[in-house]
Amino acid sequence: MGRKRKGRDISGWLVVDKPAGLTSTAVVNKVRWAFDAKKAGHAGTLDPEATGVLAVALGEATKTVPYITDAMKAYTFTVCLGAATNTDDAEGEVIATSPLRPTDEEIKEALLGFVGDIQQVPPKFSAVKIDGQRAYKLARDGEEVELSARALWVEELVMLDRPDADHVVLEMTCGKGGYVRSIARDLGEKLGCLGHVLRLRRTWSGPFDAEDGMTLETLDTLAKSPELDPYLRPLEDGLCDLPELKCTEQGAARLRNGNPGMVIASDVEYGDEAWASLNGQAVAVGIYKAGELHPSRVFNTEQPD
Repeated sequence: MGRKRKGRDISGWLVVDKPAGLTSTAVVNKVRWAFDAKKAGHAGTLDPEATGVLAVALGEATKTVPYITDAMKAYTFTVCLGAATNTDDAEGEVIATSPLRPTDEEIKEALLGFVGDIQQVPPKFSAVKIDGQRAYKLARDGEEVELSARALWVEELVMLDRPDADHVVLEMTCGKGGYVRSIARDLGEKLGCLGHVLRLRRTWSGPFDAEDGMTLETLDTLAKSPELDPYLRPLEDGLCDLPELKCTEQGAARLRNGNPGMVIASDVEYGDEAWASLNGQAVAVGIYKAGELHPSRVFNTEQPD
C-alpha cells in the first residue's frame, strides 16, 4: 500500500502571472507549497522565458485540466527578423542570418497564410516525444530530430506594432497545441528574412486572464496563510466551455458512485459532453443520454472540517 500524500485537501484554480526565467513545473511546485496542497498541475506549458497566464489546478480541479488545455488561448509576441536560431527563440544559437527586411504590408499579407486550419511542425527543442524521448533532449544530445506536422486552428494572427525594421509585435489567438516559436520561424522563412521569438506572453487561456494573475511575489507573501485561500477560483471555472446540467440529490449520489444519474432536462443533445451540478458545485462530467449523465469524471468536492 502506497504512502498517503501529505497536504491539504483543497481544490480550485490559481491564475499565476508567470515571470520569465522559471519553468512551468517550478511554478506549480511553488503554488502547491504555498497552499500546502496534496495535488497540483497546470493547464498548458509555458517556455521558461515566456510570461503570462499559467493556470494551476489544485486537488479535484486537476480533473478539469484537459478542458482548459483544449480551450482557446491568446499570445502577444515579438519576432526578431533577420536571424534563425536552433531553438526558434532568443535562447538558442543563431544558425542563419539574412539582410532582407519586409515592409509592414508584406508582413500583413504573409500573416493571412497562418490563419484558419494550418499545419505546424513543432520546434526541435520542444517536449514532443519521439520514440518515448523528449525532442529537446535528443536535440541537446546533437541527434537529428525529425518532427511531423500537426494540425492547429488559428483564430486570428495580427500585427500590433513595428518598433523598427528588425522587430514586429504580433498577437495570436489559437487552439490547443500551438507553438508560437514555430509561427515566428515559419513567418520568417515565408518572408525570406528568417526570424525567431524574442519575447512571448500568454495574455489569456480559456476563462483565465493575465490581468487577474497573481505574481510570485504576492504568492510568497501570502504563502501558508489563510489570506491566500480567497484567491483560489472554483474548480467549476475549468468547465466553462461545457454545458451545465443540474441534478437532484439522488442523481448526485448515483453520479458520485460512478453510476448514471438523472439530470434536469435542458437543450443538451444526446451524446454531448456536459457536467452535472448540485447547488452550484460540480458533481461529475460525462456524456448526456436520455435524461441521464453517464459519468467519466467524478468530483469529491466535500472539504474536510
